[in-house]
Amino acid sequence: MSLEDLLSHPLLWRGPDDGSADLVSATIATGFEALDQYLPGGGWPLVGINEIFVERYGLGELSLLMPALAALSNRAAEAKKWVVWIAPPFVPYAPALSHHGVDLSRMLLVHPSPGRADALWAVEQAIRSQSSVAALAWVKQADIAALRRLQLGAETYRCWTVLFRPLAAINESSPATLRFSLAPACAPSEVNGTSGRVRIDIRKCRGRRPHSLLL
Repeated sequence: MSLEDLLSHPLLWRGPDDGSADLVSATIATGFEALDQYLPGGGWPLVGINEIFVERYGLGELSLLMPALAALSNRAAEAKKWVVWIAPPFVPYAPALSHHGVDLSRMLLVHPSPGRADALWAVEQAIRSQSSVAALAWVKQADIAALRRLQLGAETYRCWTVLFRPLAAINESSPATLRFSLAPACAPSEVNGTSGRVRIDIRKCRGRRPHSLLL
C-alpha cells in the first residue's frame, strides 16, 4: 500500500482542526437514495476529484450524474459560471439534458487537442479559473502528479470535478476523494427484468468502506 493510499484509507481518522470535516460535509445529492446512503454526507463530494471507471462509454454514466448536473447548472446560472465538458467522446444530447432540468445556457464544451497533457491542462484551468461550478472530463491517461494537482485545485476552489477513465486504470494510485467502476448489471443474454440497471463498485470513498450496489 502506497503512502497516498494509506492517508486516504476510510478507516484513518483525521482531526477536525485540519478542515477535513468541512471537506466531507460539502456534498450534493446524487438523486439516487440507494447510492446516497453509501456516500459521506449523503451525496457526491463537491471537493476533490471523483473518478468513474467504465469499460466503454454509454453505460449510463451520464444518467447517473443528471440530478446533480441539473442542480449545479442552476447554481451556475445564478453565479454566471459554467459547467465545463472536456473532451467528451460524444456530443451531449441537448434534449435529454433539458429534459432532466439542466440549464443548457451554462454548458461549455471544450475540445482540447488529442493527448493526455492537453486534456489534463484544460481540466486544471477549468478548476483554477474559478469560472466553473463543475468540470466533467474524459481522460484516457493521468499520472499521479497530475491527479494530485487536480485534487488540490478541486479542494481549494470547490469545483465539482468528475473524471471518466478507462476501467484498465482503476488499480492505478490516485488521491481522488471518490473512485468507483460502473458496469451493466447483467450480460445482455441474461436481461430479464433488470434491463437498464447498472452495477456500481465503490473502490474508494473517504469516510466509508468500499461497497457494491445496483441501480
